[in-house]
Amino acid sequence: MLSALLTRLNALPRDTRDTLFLLVVVAWVVMPQVNNLPWWCTGLTAGVLLWRARLAWTSSPLPGRWWLLGTLAVTIVATLITHKTVLGRDAGVTLIVVLVALKTMELRARRDAFVIFFLSFFTMLTNFFFSQSLLTAAAMLVALLGLLTALVNAHMPVGKPPLWHAAKIAGGMALLGAPVMAVMFVLFPRVGPLWGIPGDAMSGRSGLSASMRVGNIASLALDDTIAMRIKFESTVPRQNQLYFRGPVFSRFDGREWRPLRLQGPNLRNQLPSNLRVAGEPVKYEITLEPTNRPWLFVMDAAARAPDAANYTVAMTSELQWLTDRPVTDILRYKAESYTDFTFGSPRSALQEYIELPAGFNPRTAELAAKMRDDNYGKDAIGMATAALQRLRDGGYLYTLEPGTYGENTADEFWFDRKEGFCEHIASAFVILMRNMGIPARVVTGYQGGERNGVDGFWVVRQSDAHAWAEIWQQGRGWVRVDPTAAVSPGRIGSLQRLQLPQGVIASAIGSVSPDLAASLRAGWEALNNGWNQWVLNYTQSRQLNLLKDIGFESPSWEDLSYVLIGLIVFVSLCGAAWTLWERSRHDPWLRLLWHARRELHKAGLDVPATTPPRQMANAATERFGAAAAALRDWLLRLEALRYAPPGRQAGSLASLQRDFKQLAWPKAGPQRTVPRT
Repeated sequence: MLSALLTRLNALPRDTRDTLFLLVVVAWVVMPQVNNLPWWCTGLTAGVLLWRARLAWTSSPLPGRWWLLGTLAVTIVATLITHKTVLGRDAGVTLIVVLVALKTMELRARRDAFVIFFLSFFTMLTNFFFSQSLLTAAAMLVALLGLLTALVNAHMPVGKPPLWHAAKIAGGMALLGAPVMAVMFVLFPRVGPLWGIPGDAMSGRSGLSASMRVGNIASLALDDTIAMRIKFESTVPRQNQLYFRGPVFSRFDGREWRPLRLQGPNLRNQLPSNLRVAGEPVKYEITLEPTNRPWLFVMDAAARAPDAANYTVAMTSELQWLTDRPVTDILRYKAESYTDFTFGSPRSALQEYIELPAGFNPRTAELAAKMRDDNYGKDAIGMATAALQRLRDGGYLYTLEPGTYGENTADEFWFDRKEGFCEHIASAFVILMRNMGIPARVVTGYQGGERNGVDGFWVVRQSDAHAWAEIWQQGRGWVRVDPTAAVSPGRIGSLQRLQLPQGVIASAIGSVSPDLAASLRAGWEALNNGWNQWVLNYTQSRQLNLLKDIGFESPSWEDLSYVLIGLIVFVSLCGAAWTLWERSRHDPWLRLLWHARRELHKAGLDVPATTPPRQMANAATERFGAAAAALRDWLLRLEALRYAPPGRQAGSLASLQRDFKQLAWPKAGPQRTVPRT
């Protein structure tokens, strides 16, 4: 069947074959945008391309102009309804995709094909507004080669050249342009805001939330995408110490946890005075995926601000690091953390960590009173230990599917369901502690990670999102307590995660060879990490470090410009030297004859390239008479230099070159052509 289809395609007329190939390339360019386009735009584009393919296959006439104008008008109205504007990224991409599809309905001449080519090149670039992943780059590389192939094929108007021949030429063009692209990527100064991806390119991405309603983090556990990658420069801490701090929630309204107070946009890089650290720091570098949140995740606790290029970073009073704007692209930063630290709060602020809304979780309040009586005289740690013991011995379960909780979430957890995910457990624990009069709060972030054996980076996924608690103890300050570890110790200590159903392909590979599936995953993630590190995260600071490596003491972006200009000049001089060398390889006698033919052309005598010197001399004498006597003599000497027997040449090539410069050429007259011989 496939061979019959190929035979049918080869038998099609040249125009039909070229049109079908161009339609396939356009469809490939648009395909990655499907998830970003409105459903009607995807359907309209697919319908137009399929209709145009059918018209080409059956050699049917194209629709009239009024049909196209009507469809365009409907598209503009639909764009206004969908996006509320025709400007901006989303509306602009929607319109350009429809325009490319509609333009194929006007594909009658090469000029129309060129318009489609360049519209498709622009559409190809819009894919990077939404994703800069390695898969997107690979797909757009294929699209680039396809468009170049179609463009080369359009410049072959004669016959029916095979597409493979045009593809080879297009591939050669791409290879020739690759060094230029690489040099521009490495050296072109990254001066914002002109350089970089649009700020809204990652607007749809998020991880942890700015508030916590019981059940939110469980939804993140269903997401196996990568949240960040960590490269440790020193000894890797134990698994149960890998807590990466994020939003801290201290205010509870009965249904939802929120931060104690909103952080203003003006941040000052000033650490709280009551943070004390001890021991050797853990040094590491984090590559954070876009979150569209102003949060930096670091291990507890960093006594110095993370080194995040182009961001102002500050710590809140609850030990969370914030940036001055949301992180909308991949960010790499260095940090130092101490696993041995103490951190307190002013006594005047502790009351806020005890407050609870009235009328919620009455049974938990009764439980707190009973436990307080049973453990009379114990401090905050003693009370927390008693609560953890209840979690260990009370038949509580750690699960992704605890069901929907009602209004009194803590009561349902402690007495009814006795199962939940980490935020159920942490929330119920903090509510219990506050009912005992112990200041407590919920901390969210990521816990754990796994080491990629291919590149050595530690990978933290969205499924590693976690919630734990902190309680305040007199004389010691805030102490981390992870109640989930009491219910499921494996969640914290040995990388035991709740496993999610895998896709068909991953399940098939895993069932045959689990080691192969793990190796393939690690290899692919290491490849993506390399793409992130060396391409997406190639920042101006890395450019300047490159200049330091080649000898600049304090480089700037102006120095980058000088290096780039110098390299361009150097390559141009090399090209000029190559041209001169190529010219030196040409026959100087033929080059001198060519100069003579050019001067005769200026004088009005058009001499074919195959005309020998003697015939040129006769034609010049016939055309200009006595005025061409010196020229005739010179041309005969030139002929003798090449064809006379040895020893009978009239002068040397050098003398002929000197005499050529002194010739008086006849003035231009009406054009006349010497017949070919």
